[in-house]
This record gives sequence, structure tokens and C-alpha cells, in this order.
Amino acid sequence: MASSGKKKTTFAKLAREQKLRERRRDKQARKDARKREAETAPAQAQDAQPAPGGVGSAAE
Repeated sequence: MASSGKKKTTFAKLAREQKLRERRRDKQARKDARKREAETAPAQAQDAQPAPGGVGSAAE
């Protein structure tokens, strides 16, 4: 007897594959967010440093 050409995949397998795709998507989103933060952090760090002899200096 010949088997049918229709692929039989269980719902459990489909659910596992869906969860895996979601985890990979979330991981990539976190990785992209860290990359964006690393690109903007050096510029913000330079802006946040007070100028020498500026307000709040101990030379008063």
C-alpha cells in the first residue's frame, strides 16, 4: 500500500517549532537593542562629563 503524499506533523511539533522561532526572534531583538545602546552610549557619556573648573568644582 502506498503512503499518502500529505506530510503529517503533530500539533506538539508545530508548537515547539513556533516557540523556537519566537525565542530566536526575541534573542535577536535583545541583541539589536544592545548594539543600538552601545552605539549611543559613548556619545552620551561625553556629553555627561562636566567641563574642568565648571559648576560644582572644588576650587571655590
